[in-house]
Amino acid sequence: MKTKLFDNKLNIGKLGVLLFYLSITLELIIVIVDKSNYTNPIEGQLFRITFLLAAGKVLCTKYSIREWASMLLFGLLGFVSYRVTGRNEILRIVVFIAACKGTDMKKLLKYVFYMTTAGCVLLVILSVTGIYGRLSLETDFGRGYTQVRYCFGLGHPNALHCMFMMLVLLGLYLYNEKMKWYAYIILFAMNYALYLLTDSNTGMLITFCGIFGGAVVHYWKGIKGKKWIYVAGAAVFLFCVGFSILAANKEFAKPDYYIFQFNNPLIARVEAHLNGRIRDLYFGSIRCEGITDTWSLFSQPENDYYFDMGFVRVFYWYGIVPGSLFVLLNILLIRRFYKEKDGMGLVMLSVLSVYTVVEAHLVSVYIGRNYLLFLMGMYGGCLPGLCSDKEEHLWNALRFFGKMEKL
Repeated sequence: MKTKLFDNKLNIGKLGVLLFYLSITLELIIVIVDKSNYTNPIEGQLFRITFLLAAGKVLCTKYSIREWASMLLFGLLGFVSYRVTGRNEILRIVVFIAACKGTDMKKLLKYVFYMTTAGCVLLVILSVTGIYGRLSLETDFGRGYTQVRYCFGLGHPNALHCMFMMLVLLGLYLYNEKMKWYAYIILFAMNYALYLLTDSNTGMLITFCGIFGGAVVHYWKGIKGKKWIYVAGAAVFLFCVGFSILAANKEFAKPDYYIFQFNNPLIARVEAHLNGRIRDLYFGSIRCEGITDTWSLFSQPENDYYFDMGFVRVFYWYGIVPGSLFVLLNILLIRRFYKEKDGMGLVMLSVLSVYTVVEAHLVSVYIGRNYLLFLMGMYGGCLPGLCSDKEEHLWNALRFFGKMEKL
């Protein structure tokens, strides 16, 4: 009887993992299609399917009462956000992170890495062969002159370099410990060669920092256990969020609406290197979409304007309450990196924090292209009430030895 019950639980667990892989597969396909020139007319319906598949994984997984309480609390936040704004991303993310329990996340991340790489290579091949997709774009990219920049079927040169950056970071996260010194040289060379084609300054610089950070973590063995390095990573993240909030505050930015410039010397100096990203908040729409005047506790349906500044978009799209929780969860994730001595995870979060100041790649409806969400799923303990299996085992062991001492 016990063997049969064990087999049934095992089969249910396998079914849950299968459903989760199907959900992730569909999410990745949606990402690849979005990067192409094709407009997906049923994207919303596909997201509902990925949500239901992930929810199926949740139903096949055993959780503690505390974990269920945490999921219900965050799920309530997602439901409120959905009812107020019509956006279901928070609800989908909560279910996704909860579904990660009981899944070999390193194995899943390898699946994500190879499938995303294959999809991007396919788009490049289709573009180069002339079958489908633009090979390059010739236009003024906001720099005051016409350029020819290559996108190889991924829609925009910045998008091409961004996907390269994300795959490099994920590849480093998975294989950094096994890499040889010349692998970093090859990655640096590939990054620069792609930069000559895309002329994407931000993508090239962030990728460079990610590779350099990976090399430091690999060769400076003791750095992963240094508390100050994680404190520094948290400081970088908070600085990026803080700067974004100040840039969106018209009282601090002091925009001059007559000459479309900023009187604040800091904002004016930074904006000179950002190709209009801050300026778009103030002069890109009639309502000045994105500035703090358009923020509210849980946002509103009309807050659907697209601009590049990612952290600003979090507060503008989802509201001050979800935005504040987003900041807290990332700090808790950094704390978890410290406990697990996950130096490469810290590198990934830190460089992507800088990237998210000026680009909103991670702030979108696409779960499959935000690898930090996968790390949150891996370290479920970064969400209050969701302990990882490892942490649970450690707690049980401590309780066991405590009882032994009493005996």
